[in-house]
This record gives sequence, structure tokens and C-alpha cells, in this order.
Amino acid sequence: MNASPTREHERVKVGISACFFHADDKRPIFTGKTLQYVEQSVAHWVMSTGALAVMIPSPAGDTHKGDAALDDFAVWLDALVLEGGSDVWPGSYGEEPLDERWHGDRVRDDYEKALLAAFAAHGKPVLGICRGLQLMNVAHGGTLFQDIDAHRPGDVRHRDAVSYDRNLHPLEFVAGTRLAEIFEDTPRATVNSVHHQAVKDLAPGFVVEARCPVDGMIEAIRKPGPSFMAAVQWHPEFHRSGEGTLDDRPLLDDFLAAARAARQP
Repeated sequence: MNASPTREHERVKVGISACFFHADDKRPIFTGKTLQYVEQSVAHWVMSTGALAVMIPSPAGDTHKGDAALDDFAVWLDALVLEGGSDVWPGSYGEEPLDERWHGDRVRDDYEKALLAAFAAHGKPVLGICRGLQLMNVAHGGTLFQDIDAHRPGDVRHRDAVSYDRNLHPLEFVAGTRLAEIFEDTPRATVNSVHHQAVKDLAPGFVVEARCPVDGMIEAIRKPGPSFMAAVQWHPEFHRSGEGTLDDRPLLDDFLAAARAARQP
């Protein structure tokens, strides 16, 4: 009989935060029900090197049953991805919505901030993507531009409804950072841009790892320390080979390596 694989050689188990469709009596399917889901591309990106992807459902809500808590997932899983999606509620950083369209999702904010805190408390790696970067920044005391076009007219168009995930702009890594190190052969790159909100005030304790060189917009951040906590504003899971965009494999490899290292005794 073959020996059982050692802990360090087991598949990495990565939790992915849930997106929400809140209960809506006008919706023709799952009428009046709350849906929690993950976008297919992010799960497939995480699994592309053999890791396992697990959606972490919020235990809160009017159908709550049992005693499973977010901390239980943080103990069981090796790492966390905060995926993209709805706007962050401006109240999370002490502001009122400037437009009803930018009201955000306070329920999801509270869930993801608790999830982030649980994984951080156990020293588990966390990677934020798009909204995940914004949530990470806000959770640690940073603020956001509620709408780039409203606050910084004339900047690069960071979201386009027609081209969506094919809307591209240049990216430049900040010298001396971890991202610059793992992408040492690619000091400048092209990434997609699907966001209308962005970092205004960087959270204390974080460093900027990449910017859009055209308008200076922050595109990647990291909290230096013993645990991996980093985020990117673009969507690595939407990049397609052959289109000239950044090959994000080094980012994923670095994240999964940190996950393996974190589970060692």
C-alpha cells in the first residue's frame, strides 16, 4: 500500500469569498431567495495549478442553521481569495454615497471583513482581486474614490461597459517590492481594468506594489509582515493567453507557495 502523502504535498485548499445576489421578489428564478456564488473564472484560475477551490458561504442570514463559523473555514483551509464584484459601501470608510448607484453592499463588506480577519488571525495567506483589494484597504483604515470618473476626470478609463474585461491599460511595478521581484523580467506590462472605484488613501502599514504609469492609479498593494496579505486591482483570472496581457502565473505560484509554507508546524 502506498504511503499517505505528507502534509506539504497535499493539494492546497483555497477558500474563495462569496458574491451575493440578495433576495429579490421580482427575480423570476429563486424568487425572494438569497444566492451566494463564485465567478467561474476565479475558481478555474485557482485550480489551474492543481489547488482546490472552495467557496466560503456566509453563515449569517435569515436561514441560518448550525454552528459553523468563518473561523472554522480559516482553520481548515490554507488560504483565502477575496474575489471581485459589487462596490464597497462608502460607510465602510466614513463617507455617504455620492450617488445611489455607488451604495455598495454593506452585508458583503461585513462578511468579507470578518473573513479577512479570521484568516489573518491564523496567519493564512490572503489575496485580493479588484473589489478584494478595495475591501482589504478599507478594512485596514484606507479610503476609496467612489467613482474614478467623478473624482479624477481625465484619468485612464478604468472601466468600460462595452469592452469590459478586454479594457486594457499599462502597468508598472514599483521597484523593490515583492511583485517587482517575482516579475523581475517584466518591469512593465498590460493588464485588464474593470473597476470604477480605486484606492484614494492607502491603509496604514501597506505599500504600493504597482501603478498605472499613465495616471498613477494604485494597482497593487501589500501589507509587509510574516503573513502573505496582498491584492491586485486587475483580474488575473480574466487574462487570456496570446492577447499580450501579463502572465499572472508567478503571482498565483507565489500565493500558493505561501499557503504551503503557512501550514507547516
